[in-house]
Amino acid sequence: MNIKGKHVTLRAIEREDLPLLHKWANDPDIWYGLGGWHFPSNMDFMQKWFENLKNETVKQNFAIETPDLGLIGTVNLVEIDWKNNHAFTGLQLGDKDIRGKGYGIDTFMAIQRYAFEELHLERLDGSVIEYNEAGYGFITKHCGWKEEGRQRNWYFRKNRYWDKIIVGITRTDYFELIEQNNYWGENK
Repeated sequence: MNIKGKHVTLRAIEREDLPLLHKWANDPDIWYGLGGWHFPSNMDFMQKWFENLKNETVKQNFAIETPDLGLIGTVNLVEIDWKNNHAFTGLQLGDKDIRGKGYGIDTFMAIQRYAFEELHLERLDGSVIEYNEAGYGFITKHCGWKEEGRQRNWYFRKNRYWDKIIVGITRTDYFELIEQNNYWGENK
C-alpha cells in the first residue's frame, strides 16, 4: 500500500532506488542536517541494508516520490512501540534544489496521517539539531509539532557541540491541526 500526500507518494524502497540512496548516504551536506551518525558507505553496505528492510517489525522506511521528479528522499517510522503506540520519525530530502518547495511538509502530513489514521499511534517523536532552522521551522510552523525539550551539547558537528531539540506530535495535536488548516480538504 502506498501512502498518498497531496504532492508526494510514500512507497516501499526498491532495489533500483539504491544508487540514488547511496549517493545521498555519502553526501556530507545532507548528513549535517540530520541526527544520528553515518560513516561513508559502499554499495555493498546499501544492498545489505536493503535486504534487511523486509525483516523489520519496528522500523518502516519509505521512499518519497513525486510524479515529475521521481525519488526525492526518504521518511521513516522507527522504534515503533506497538504496546504504547508511538514511533520516532525522520525525514531526508535529497538534492538541495527540491528543498523549500513544500515536499517536506507534504511528506510529514502524509506520514502523520498514516501513523494516526491507519496505525492508530498516539504520538510521533523526533529531534532536530539546533542549527537546522529550516527543519525545525517547517515541522513546528506547518506540521503541528511542538518542542518538548533540549539535550544540551548532544551532537558533535563542525568541530563543536550542538543541542538536540526534542519534538513531538500527538494524535490530538494532529487532528486539531487538520481541523484548523483543512489540509486534506477538497479545496486544498
